[in-house]
Amino acid sequence: MRTLNPLEDKILALIEPACADLGYVIVRIRVMGLKRKTLQIMAERAEDGLMALEDCERISRRLSALFEEKDPIQGEYALEVSSPGIDRPLVREEDFVRFIGHEAKVETAALIDGRRRFRGGITGASGGSVRLLTQDGEVSLPFSGLTEARLVLTDKLIEEDLRRAKAAEEAEEKAVKDEKKKRTKPS
Repeated sequence: MRTLNPLEDKILALIEPACADLGYVIVRIRVMGLKRKTLQIMAERAEDGLMALEDCERISRRLSALFEEKDPIQGEYALEVSSPGIDRPLVREEDFVRFIGHEAKVETAALIDGRRRFRGGITGASGGSVRLLTQDGEVSLPFSGLTEARLVLTDKLIEEDLRRAKAAEEAEEKAVKDEKKKRTKPS
């Protein structure tokens, strides 16, 4: 994952192992504000890419304890833990692979074919490049040259997210039922 500055790099190195131990992947970190800073952490469950309020609370409790001990930010700040949302940022090459077929908006640091902003369907990512099918044809962009990338909220993306959330809910319900059966089974 890319961050915007050395402080964010330091925080990422501090929290990534703790979040991984809890079963979460960090999607993005941002330190925002001058007087009153906000540390924004976007995360998702490693197993299914979902994130519920309970997950945010779990991470927040763990990181608050870690920050009390290590104190990575000078002065006061607010900790904000959230889901990346449906129209999530794309911060790793693997994110582009995971969302092949979905639409993305991408900005680059340098001009490519006379422009910095691109929008199109993700067709792939490999070897340090991401590919989008734009209205002008397929374009290959250097991953290291991206300054911003995020999914575009479409009906297809919403439908897929709803299916994924329903499947996770059903799996959780089944696990609860199976656990109840184990506890009520005579020995």
